[in-house]
Amino acid sequence: MRALKFVTGNPNKVIEVNAILGGLIPVEPVALDLPEIQGSLEEIASDKCRRAARIINGPVIVEDSALEFHAMNRLPGPYIKYFLESLGNDGLNKLLHSHDDKSADAVCTFAFSAGPEAEPLLFQGRLEGKIVPARGPPVFGWEPIFEHKGETLAEMAHDKKNKLSHRYQALVKFQEWLARDNNRLLICGQE
Repeated sequence: MRALKFVTGNPNKVIEVNAILGGLIPVEPVALDLPEIQGSLEEIASDKCRRAARIINGPVIVEDSALEFHAMNRLPGPYIKYFLESLGNDGLNKLLHSHDDKSADAVCTFAFSAGPEAEPLLFQGRLEGKIVPARGPPVFGWEPIFEHKGETLAEMAHDKKNKLSHRYQALVKFQEWLARDNNRLLICGQE
């Protein structure tokens, strides 16, 4: 079975994606430096997927995550990577210092393309929580400040996180799509 190319330079994401997909389809990481357009999370994920499919010249999946602060009209949203690089987790927390509303959504969008000419399909997951002072190891950037039901994502055991996270929710939708109409066979070159 041919592996599906997953555009990421983060080995922890590959481990998590493979754990969530449970061997349904093998995922092979490919590190590509793709420019990111400005726009909605969906527009950014679709554009990255189109670019990656042209470079790979075959089936590819990309992932884009967002952290939306309710008090800030859903910012930083898809620009969380740049906010985190500039401010760190403490700085992100300070953005909400003057706001009573600390609620936030963690959003993950996977985009899949069957190849360079195919329009990307989107699979999105959303997890409600709130922003808190950092707790837990900083393996996935902002996860130490995102709390869901009393635990930050960074504090959660991998098995627990992999059964409820925004990434899990998006991948479940992808799994459901894969299971329909032999889509997995098409991706893996078995038809």
